[in-house]
Amino acid sequence: MEKPAIEGGIPVRNRSDYLVFGQPEIKEDEINEVIDTLRSKWIGTGPKVIKFENMFKEYIGSKYAIAVNSCTAGLHLSMLVSGIKQGDEVITTPLTFASTANSIVHLGAKPVFVDVNMETMNIDTSLIEKAITPKTKAILPVHLAGRPCEMDQIMKIAKQYNLFVIEDAAHAIESKYKGMKIGNIADFASFSFYVTKNVITGEGGMITTNDKEKAELIKKYALHGLSNDAWKRYSDEGYKHYSVVVPGYKYNMTDMQASLGIHQLKRVEENLKRREEIWNIYDESFQDLSFKLPKRPEAGTRHARHLYTLLLDLNKMKINRDQFMEALHYENIGTGVHFISLHLHPYYKETYSYKEEDFLNAAFISNRIFSIPLSPKLTDKDVSDVIKAVKKIFYYYKK
Repeated sequence: MEKPAIEGGIPVRNRSDYLVFGQPEIKEDEINEVIDTLRSKWIGTGPKVIKFENMFKEYIGSKYAIAVNSCTAGLHLSMLVSGIKQGDEVITTPLTFASTANSIVHLGAKPVFVDVNMETMNIDTSLIEKAITPKTKAILPVHLAGRPCEMDQIMKIAKQYNLFVIEDAAHAIESKYKGMKIGNIADFASFSFYVTKNVITGEGGMITTNDKEKAELIKKYALHGLSNDAWKRYSDEGYKHYSVVVPGYKYNMTDMQASLGIHQLKRVEENLKRREEIWNIYDESFQDLSFKLPKRPEAGTRHARHLYTLLLDLNKMKINRDQFMEALHYENIGTGVHFISLHLHPYYKETYSYKEEDFLNAAFISNRIFSIPLSPKLTDKDVSDVIKAVKKIFYYYKK
């Protein structure tokens, strides 16, 4: 049995060959577009942001798309224009990144967690109604790893109780639910273009909606509450006065970021095919090991294939999840954890007196889940290296 590198304390490969988790694929088109922006008369929020917004709304099928500096900003503004305020409650999942719940807290509202379905790892729609109170104003589903939530059930509940639905679609740019594009179903959806995402702008986000009035209000809130975009005020059309119409934020995207997004979005479908190819190779390679593999996409849905996650069977291993990841690190394979349930983090645990057993499925997953590299940038050799390392560690440490 081959000994893992961690046992000898020496990485197998040279550190310069380290396979970074979530490494983006940047091509010459993006580089040339950024250079063009640098050489242009405009590098702030300008015409390329508008071009990216138009491309994105066409891809999603929504009437409006507003570019912002993060998905977090998108969630915040979507709830803000929905009237979420101090004392309100928003139902969401605990198995998500901190920004999902943080954005609720920033409005003075309370995130109300509902446990996840063990198979999909998304919010368990059968538990949502039990969490609704007179203070509930919205449901905030998270399409974890790119798997769409049961949006028909969520929208049905929202309509019955007159609630807003604001999707955290950070992982779900390519996702579809029963033929409908994520981002064109609920009241609002917020997408992420962070450096590890399927479309990247370094940092950045996009809000989609079909509500004209709220879209216009979001656009104002995203740029200091001003009545006119900065690029319009200082363009070659001449200076224009502005008015502050709402107390806004500095949430705007720049043309520098949009320069990347324009070309990233053009290749999103092509890249998805490569992600699916790698995904299927992983499925075939790991099917005989005692991992819980990602559930196959439900009929009529499309998974964005943002994350490939493995769930460790601790009863069959001599090591825990963190030790498994450390062993992969010594094999020069980067990994991630998506996610540690928020009810286990100090702030949420102490503020809302949560206990581990309050959300048993989320807690169970939190202690066992880890993500391995999945990117169109991966070569066949990279994929082979990941599989070899995972198998080596598995067989060496299995009971």
